[in-house]
Amino acid sequence: MTDPYVKQNIENGIATIEFFHPAHNSLPGDILAKLANTITEAGTNDDVKVIILKSGGDRTFCAGASFKELININDAETGKVFFSGFANVINAMRKCPKFIIGRIQGKTVGGGVGVASATDYCMATKFAAIKLSELNIGIGPFVVGPAVERKLGLSGMSQIAIDANSFYDAEWARQKGLYANVYDSTQELDEAVKSFAENLCKYNPEAMKEMKKIMWSGTENWDELLAERAIISGRLVLSEFTKETLKRFK
Repeated sequence: MTDPYVKQNIENGIATIEFFHPAHNSLPGDILAKLANTITEAGTNDDVKVIILKSGGDRTFCAGASFKELININDAETGKVFFSGFANVINAMRKCPKFIIGRIQGKTVGGGVGVASATDYCMATKFAAIKLSELNIGIGPFVVGPAVERKLGLSGMSQIAIDANSFYDAEWARQKGLYANVYDSTQELDEAVKSFAENLCKYNPEAMKEMKKIMWSGTENWDELLAERAIISGRLVLSEFTKETLKRFK
């Protein structure tokens, strides 16, 4: 069993940031914090022109929040801190002056959909179905909602948030604008991501930085917004309903 990690490799102007957790790449607080810091550092590194964000393993891109940590939340402050983990990653991606390419090799759930949505250009395999399962356990996709809505539109986000039991396939996610392209295999995806990133390295970094600013305009309040959303989730996770539901996962 491989230990959880966040690692970064910088080569020819491309920073590849990879995260991993043996529990289907679900993300506990310490891994989320490392991920946010690594993205921020890559954004300020002059050797980096473009960032690829990926996860380890070949099946699940990210299963969202760590259930193990979720079950152990017993007060509102701990809840807020826990849910701020994904908020900090999304905000780090939003503020990063470099384009971030998402490489989504498999299913992604909850917070993972938020991370995929916060990339600037996202490519996936046909196995990369998405699900917002939060309502299932008595909370909602409050923290990741703004990022998902920005990509899928309010209608698409509402659909998957309400239909919390269903996976929506990669083609649906492509039609809604989350994925730019969908590939038949991880190998094809990796080749496409590599060639796309290499091409971006030929462009003017200043132009890309200005484009990124424009693309994210209107999200300047997300530091406050996502913190407020984390408080809502932190409160709901303490509810009788959620506590009872989470017992099933113990």
